[in-house]
Amino acid sequence: MDEHAALLEQAHHVRQDLSAGRPESAQERLTGLVRDLERHVRREEDGIFRALRATGDFIDEIDELEVEHRDFAELINGLQPDSAEFEAQVRQLLDDLGVHVEREDLGIFPVSVVTLGASGWEIIDQAHTETPTFLASSTPPT
Repeated sequence: MDEHAALLEQAHHVRQDLSAGRPESAQERLTGLVRDLERHVRREEDGIFRALRATGDFIDEIDELEVEHRDFAELINGLQPDSAEFEAQVRQLLDDLGVHVEREDLGIFPVSVVTLGASGWEIIDQAHTETPTFLASSTPPT
């Protein structure tokens, strides 16, 4: 959940830059956000989602969350900074990310604390070892 907080903070700074008419700064921050989001999604899908799938619980919810991950990737890949729709698309992406994070923080994450046994936490630990958090390598926004 610490990564979620960091991603939402990055999103906030992208919004601030867009609102202040600083498109270059917004684009630079967005690039960092996308990099961190991609890493986070990999950790999440290889870790908690895989561990929960192994229990057979909450499969429909995990499927929906993974579809949202694919939707983010598709939207990101379709962004064209020179397009007139760029700012609106970025704002929509950030809005969707906020809703997605809330679903995970209030849904699947608390459930995992109760549901997962030792083997589930081993899966998560392995995923986190293979893909370390971006938090240690991120530079704080100014």
